[in-house]
Amino acid sequence: MLGSRVKSILIFVPLILAFIAVGGVAYDLFFLIVILLGVSELHRLLKKMGYYSSLPVLMASTSLFVLQRAFFPGLSTDVVLLMVITTNAIMALIRFEKGDNQAALSFAMHVAGCLYLGWLGAYFISLRHLPNGSFWALVVFVIIWLIDMCAYFIGIRWGKHKLSPRLSPKKSWEGFAAGVAAGVLTGLLLSLLLKRWLPEFDLYKGALIGLVIALVTPLGDVFISMLKRVAGVKDSGTLIPGHGGILDRIDTWMWAAMLGYYLVTLLGLA
Repeated sequence: MLGSRVKSILIFVPLILAFIAVGGVAYDLFFLIVILLGVSELHRLLKKMGYYSSLPVLMASTSLFVLQRAFFPGLSTDVVLLMVITTNAIMALIRFEKGDNQAALSFAMHVAGCLYLGWLGAYFISLRHLPNGSFWALVVFVIIWLIDMCAYFIGIRWGKHKLSPRLSPKKSWEGFAAGVAAGVLTGLLLSLLLKRWLPEFDLYKGALIGLVIALVTPLGDVFISMLKRVAGVKDSGTLIPGHGGILDRIDTWMWAAMLGYYLVTLLGLA
């Protein structure tokens, strides 16, 4: 398992770094594909939970958020949300007419899924589109990767106190503490290493970004764990050996991208 995990990291991390460096349409379309792969896994989870799920509707609705951020930033997100709600409402009404008494629940699950993967996932795009976005995307990804890695290895080796026994029994407070320490230290180190290109990226700002990402992103992990528990599966998919599915990987990354975007903006770094 560990060998597969390391091999996947050696492939996936350089791939993402390459797209960060290239940027532009290539980066946007890459993350659109990543998010849509996550949508396909969510579709399977919803079906295992016993809900009706339309993969085309889920994919189209989710894509609207990502495409708006990438190619139509001047278009209000409210317009996209209106389109998503309308499309899913029509789907639910048709399902009810066909005798599906859970149509309202399917509507709620569809809209929630589109918001979670579409609106939240679209911050991959927003982050890279900031001024100096290649550097900020690099900062956020390196921070979350080291947080995840340190939390995983420290938790496996020394974790004794369960963070969330029912949702994610392998997560521990020791691993969480290691992740927080890794986030702060990585933020500090990156602020030093990137000083030449980001002179306004002070030490305390690096530490603050790392701290907030480390404290909040575990929510994404345990939320996806909740969906998997309800669906009765161990992993969201099998795409990435040693890791599971795309959702098992981007669960914390999406939150990190969103937090990174707002922290960079609020701290006057963009």
